[in-house]
Amino acid sequence: MREILQKYLPERAVDPCFQLIRENGVYLKIVNERVTRHGDYRRLPDGMHQITVNASLNKYKFLITLVHEIAHLVAFREYGGKIKPHGREWKSVFRKLMLPFLNPAVFPDSLLPLLARHFRNPRASSDTDAALALALKQFDPDNDKNYIFELPHGSLFRIYNGKVFRKGHKKIKRYECVEVHSGRVYLFNPNAEVELLPGA
Repeated sequence: MREILQKYLPERAVDPCFQLIRENGVYLKIVNERVTRHGDYRRLPDGMHQITVNASLNKYKFLITLVHEIAHLVAFREYGGKIKPHGREWKSVFRKLMLPFLNPAVFPDSLLPLLARHFRNPRASSDTDAALALALKQFDPDNDKNYIFELPHGSLFRIYNGKVFRKGHKKIKRYECVEVHSGRVYLFNPNAEVELLPGA
């Protein structure tokens, strides 16, 4: 397991993550990219704790996602199955589990202030923290994806299922975008990753 983790995690995070996995009886599956989530936690019928994490994540996102999912397992075990998945109990456990990793031996200096701010009140996904998401993105391999908030107003973009949209105005926290084919309006998270198309 250590050898596998070395491919996906910052070097100094490998041993502590291995310990977390072993102590909590985690069955870790590293899977092909799923566009709707970075990872998930499930208690299997046989009582095993299965955590899946996307193989496509950069090593810092992989670490945050892995600890995020282990925090679900620990929070449910400590507080019971009726707590909210991303409620205060989970936030408290996630903060506690992440704290040993929030140092320059694991994360680049440029990320540490953003991570410190994020973990005062961690959200259901680091993607909804615009500043942190953008900072983490710079460690991704080169790809043709952009965040919606980066696109010019009126630009065309394609999402993972091939549908094409035109970017509209921001409404409270999300952008109203029109699907070109149907004319229907959809709301998009500012940090949704999409492919910018030529023409507007």
